Amino acid sequence: MKIYTKNSISPKLPDDGLTYRNLPEVALVGRPNVGKSTLFNRLLRKRRAITDPTPGVTRDPVSQDTLLAGKPVRLIDTGGFKLVKEADDAGREMDALVVQKTLLTLEHAALIVLMLEAGDLTPEDEEFIELLRPWQNRLLVAVNKTEGGRREEYAWNLLARGFDKVFMISAEHGDHVGELEAAIVARLDFSAVVVDNDATRPIRIAILGRPNTGKSTLSNRLTASAASIVSDVPGTTRDVVEGTFLYNRRNFVILDTAGIRRKAKVTENIEYYSVNRAIKAIDDADIVFLLIDAQEGLADQDKKIAALACDKGRGVIMALNKWDTMPTVKNTFNAMVDRMRFLFGQMEYAPILPLSAKDGTGADKLLDMAIRMYGQLTKRVETGALNQALARWLEEYPPPVGPSTRFKIRYITQVSANPVKFVFFASRPQAINEPYLAYLRNRIRKDLGFTHIPVSIEVRSSRKARD
Repeated sequence: MKIYTKNSISPKLPDDGLTYRNLPEVALVGRPNVGKSTLFNRLLRKRRAITDPTPGVTRDPVSQDTLLAGKPVRLIDTGGFKLVKEADDAGREMDALVVQKTLLTLEHAALIVLMLEAGDLTPEDEEFIELLRPWQNRLLVAVNKTEGGRREEYAWNLLARGFDKVFMISAEHGDHVGELEAAIVARLDFSAVVVDNDATRPIRIAILGRPNTGKSTLSNRLTASAASIVSDVPGTTRDVVEGTFLYNRRNFVILDTAGIRRKAKVTENIEYYSVNRAIKAIDDADIVFLLIDAQEGLADQDKKIAALACDKGRGVIMALNKWDTMPTVKNTFNAMVDRMRFLFGQMEYAPILPLSAKDGTGADKLLDMAIRMYGQLTKRVETGALNQALARWLEEYPPPVGPSTRFKIRYITQVSANPVKFVFFASRPQAINEPYLAYLRNRIRKDLGFTHIPVSIEVRSSRKARD
């Protein structure tokens, strides 16, 4: 399996619809709870990163392509730099991983925005400032929470630290953020940015599943990076972590999401927002990789995730992860697939594949299926061919005849792709029952090449006189 990282590929920016490559990266750094995620959301003009008074909410670097002062950049929100470590071993390990990810981000960032809070510097601020000395020529300093000019005298004292200039802002209220935005753009080199008007759109994949099913491990393997923190601690991933890669000459964007538990088990605000972000990732994706622990099998929560993706018209591939831990008994996989089909017959069309995200076994087949599925999602069938097919379907299984059940289907048209939707025009739409609609949906899948994706159909009243 050949997977090439190509982190410079960007999806379409929301502001102008163009496709960009080789964007300069701007990293927001600082200690926990200084306002990095709030500024990140402010610059994006939407709530992308989770913000909460709890220190250390952001763990993985969260990136988003956007326009700053009209220029395309990749903005990165990083985890907080903590000097005071957690008391327990798991907490200390997580803090170390967060700092490690932050430092890796600094290595390739074109510009670093150090965020401090108005007031006396903390020991963590002091240590982080020293740590950033090697990147002094790529550094901007923003002092947050100075709304209304409060505590500005502390900000000016920072000039004694060797900084040429400091920007006093309020990320929450937006004070002077525009000035910071302009300063960021002025420090960046955009000569390498490539703008494509008709470039092949990347296939956007959201990795979803319950906690600890291997989502971050798969994301890191596909992107050949360590962008997502991998830990045995459930709930490690909180924000949606985005990465890009090239496989089989196709560009992919991968969205690594937080584990989704049953609503009754979600008790903390942070996890609540994490789950909401994960569900929202379905809207931003074309295809969902639903990771299922092969040892645990299909759970009710997996069914709910798959059904939600189906309702939104997204392709779903169910990946039985950790397959390398299963006993090597003949027909084990086929037996598990049969059981899943029995338990979840509504998703019979969705492919089920074995996978080991840890060693990469099965990842090539997963991506090959994603490319095939994307072709079905974006396929359009001409109206003439559709109605020729409709005539065959009606002849092979004529509509029922009777005073209350009689109807005529006059024609069909495809109204959208990705999600795929067809509209039938009939004389009496209310008379068409669900079994007949299921028959039409299955014939669309079988005869028109939509074998692995959800197909939405709607029946409308035709304009001709009703029979």
